[in-house]
Amino acid sequence: MAAAYTYQKRRESLEPETVHTILLLLYGAGLRVSEALSLTLADVDLRQAVLTIRDSKFFTSRLIPVGKQLNDSLKKYESHRLTAGHPQSEDRPFFVKRNGQPVNIFNLENAYRRILKQTGISRTDVAGRRPRLHDLRHAFAVHRLIAWYQEGKDVQQLLPQLSVYLGHRRLADTSTYLTMTPELLRHASQLFEQYALKGGSQ
Repeated sequence: MAAAYTYQKRRESLEPETVHTILLLLYGAGLRVSEALSLTLADVDLRQAVLTIRDSKFFTSRLIPVGKQLNDSLKKYESHRLTAGHPQSEDRPFFVKRNGQPVNIFNLENAYRRILKQTGISRTDVAGRRPRLHDLRHAFAVHRLIAWYQEGKDVQQLLPQLSVYLGHRRLADTSTYLTMTPELLRHASQLFEQYALKGGSQ
């Protein structure tokens, strides 16, 4: 995240504040890249800390509440956006380039590739693919599960809520995001052990 402010070597179309805030949003709210880039000023209600996602992947809309820390980051970007003199009408994109035009996926992917190169972040598995912007959405889902395990929540009961939050039509669609990381596996194993020791009474 810090590298979003330092990867640039010349004046570019994307301001560092824009790149940083988009990356925070992708990870902090689990949005699809297209959903984040499609947000307008009217869609971002920072007083209520709610985002309106319109006509998403399955032509549906949904409301996304965001936490205080992420909301504060969005407020900071909104203030920067105002100070920079970008268009303020409600139908204008929330995320804009230096010239006030919408950010497109090619702008963002180019910035992301250069951030990865600067920070030395890469994949070491056999797939050989570099980390993708979409992987931030996967990380959001996995970390949400880990947090619920740590809080002692009933994860099976909460999975449908996560599915709705992510904008999936079926619970099975959410399962593709839930990579079994070592930490997630450890929490799942601990719960199974507790269940087994109690004779499967829960």
